Amino acid sequence: MENRRKPAPPATTLDINCDCKEYVIDYLAKSFPVRLMAVFTDENGNPRSEPMIDEDGRPVLCRSALAARNRMIEQLCALPPIATALDAIIERFGVDHVAEVTGRGRRLVIGPDGRQKLQSRTPRANLAETQAFMDGAKRILVFSDAGGTGRSYHADLGVGNRARRIHFLLEPGWRADAAIQGLGRTNRTNQASAPLFRPVTTDVRGERRFISTIARRLDSLGALTRGQRQTGGQNLFDPADNLESSYAKEALNRWFGLLFIGKLEAIGLAKFQELTGLRLEGPDGGMVDDLPTIQRWLNRILALPIALQNAIFDEFLALVEARVDAARQAGTLDLGVETIAVEGFEVLSDTLLRTDAVSGATTHLLELEIARALKPLTLPRLIELHGIGDPGHRSLRNARSGRVGLLVPARSLLSDDGTRIVRFEMHRPLKREYLTADQLEESCWEPIAEAEFRRLWQAEADEAASSLKRERLHLATGLLLPVWDKLPSDHVRVSRICAADGRSLLGREVPVHCVPELCRALGLEGGHKLSADEIVQAVLAAGRSMQLDGPEEHILKRSLVNGSQRLELTGWGAARLDWYKAQGCFTEIIRYQTRLFVPIEGAAAVISRVSR
Repeated sequence: MENRRKPAPPATTLDINCDCKEYVIDYLAKSFPVRLMAVFTDENGNPRSEPMIDEDGRPVLCRSALAARNRMIEQLCALPPIATALDAIIERFGVDHVAEVTGRGRRLVIGPDGRQKLQSRTPRANLAETQAFMDGAKRILVFSDAGGTGRSYHADLGVGNRARRIHFLLEPGWRADAAIQGLGRTNRTNQASAPLFRPVTTDVRGERRFISTIARRLDSLGALTRGQRQTGGQNLFDPADNLESSYAKEALNRWFGLLFIGKLEAIGLAKFQELTGLRLEGPDGGMVDDLPTIQRWLNRILALPIALQNAIFDEFLALVEARVDAARQAGTLDLGVETIAVEGFEVLSDTLLRTDAVSGATTHLLELEIARALKPLTLPRLIELHGIGDPGHRSLRNARSGRVGLLVPARSLLSDDGTRIVRFEMHRPLKREYLTADQLEESCWEPIAEAEFRRLWQAEADEAASSLKRERLHLATGLLLPVWDKLPSDHVRVSRICAADGRSLLGREVPVHCVPELCRALGLEGGHKLSADEIVQAVLAAGRSMQLDGPEEHILKRSLVNGSQRLELTGWGAARLDWYKAQGCFTEIIRYQTRLFVPIEGAAAVISRVSR
């Protein structure tokens, strides 16, 4: 007689929902207000209320409140269960493809027959799962804090799975040290490639509260451990992500001011005070001096409906980004240490700025020529990220340069007087920039057909991918603290230049127009003299005026005339006007005033003759 195993009856199939629905329903059943209240007036004339009871001393219940509570419980029980992120990933890809390294001892899995089953996990399961991922048997790894200590998940050269790790930072929590501990598991020495970190958030603006805390603590931890912010943050976050920075605090004070005078669109003063319980209006009718802190304001915003949260955050972040953009354009934005990956660099000159009398440590000013491989945004990637032909997106071509760009709507900025500044984001093969509506109107960008746009974009990307960009820069390196106050205060940028051959330099960039001033401040009058070509390039690039050598105090500056940038020479004498024109300069009468200009083509030769 053949003995065959019968299939398990349906009753043995587990039907377990791992969610917190029972806690919510229990809270509603016990705390939902269903008692009738009797309203009376006390001896001071103030309205009061008290629960009603019947003749037997039992509470009197409100039928409409009971019906509302029961209807809400019924709707909640009818909702499908929402799986946790870990269970959702395992359910989506299957246990055969996902390696789980966590601290839980049991989990619900779905077998090949589609039934749920409760699976026990021993501590040795984490070792087996880690090995399966490193060998390449499982391509997806999910690990928690319990699996983020004492383990390595990087693309080690000695393991089978050497694919680049794409590390999604999900639910980072409040502890920056734990977040760094987890990030360090996939970025270690002897790896085939560095990981790509991607913090994950939803479209709920209130979630920026948690990202803000991690961004602030990562920056602080980096400054404490190595004296540089990149150690902690690894440039994962934009300065606008830190909602507890000085920019955010200043923006919040302005947000309160705009709310008080009724210049915000998302919410009014009375409704904001009613929903959040934060009082901004004083007894005298003015705004209170002790405004809520940004932490308190963020916590109250989290309790608002999601649509209202998003509207409030859009206006608040518009104020924050306006301040960050202003600091970035002014060169005062502190970005910490920025890593510049180059194919190679060459030291053209090495100027000794200072030697410490006690330790003998030196400070140098290096003139470098770096060769950087361009990584353009390919056409397929552009289509994947933004699309072409989508409503609101415009394919443009610059009539002056012939370059193309895709214009997409961007978050508007909010000025201090409450005026909304409409912005657009211009995507180009090698750069991305923001343009206001006024700047776009004054520019040379014009619409172009989609087919022509695709052809020109592909041609630009192919040209950039096959060439190296060479540029020169000056780097102050060595012992910088004694000369820090001599370095330009309006351009604070610390850079680490890493070459493909393993060489690296760490220092602070010095704009070329600031080099002579730095040498003079350190008593090195002949330490570094800019060539005429360097002067021209510095004035055109930075827009800063520079004084030329020579007996006369000539100043070269960049001027905007008739929509184009020109090089203008000031400090000249009218008696020698014909001489300047003989050296290659030209004049133009603007508003009844003769102005002297240097042609951009051949400007270096003209400057050399004028500076004699």
